[in-house]
Amino acid sequence: MKQPTNADLFLSVVEANKGILYKVTNAYCHNPDDRQDLLQEIIVQLWKSFDSYNGQYKYTTWIYRIALNVAISFYRKENRRQEIANPLPEQIMLFTDESEQDLIEKNTGVLQRFIAQLKELDRALILLYLEERPQKEIAQIMGISESNVATKISRIKQVLKQKFEALALSNHGR
Repeated sequence: MKQPTNADLFLSVVEANKGILYKVTNAYCHNPDDRQDLLQEIIVQLWKSFDSYNGQYKYTTWIYRIALNVAISFYRKENRRQEIANPLPEQIMLFTDESEQDLIEKNTGVLQRFIAQLKELDRALILLYLEERPQKEIAQIMGISESNVATKISRIKQVLKQKFEALALSNHGR
């Protein structure tokens, strides 16, 4: 029987944690082609840093940290590219007829849209929070203190709540 190689271990780690990769790519890219490009960039960065993986952290923490850093960089580059290529506001492209959608799907879609409007780091924090990651792990992934995590998440939740309230008021006025 052949010994597992570093590549075999890497592939098993990525396979076991592919859900993290899909969540991050979906949070930062709406276009399927962009999601695929981002996924490939994340996997390349994971592979490049696999030899220097620090065993004191869980693989999930390590993967989140790299995936979110790559996603934020990708998002920034993509935004700069779109500013040049597409001068129309993004909100014009988000106009949809939601009258046929189920209420839960509608609210989930609205939440995703509100999250997409957050700053890159806030989006990463709320993504980890919604994943029900412990504050300690979020702090490790993001490289900030646990108390800073709690403060930032509280503020993000307040911003999202205000957006939902404003939406409810505007829909009630129709």
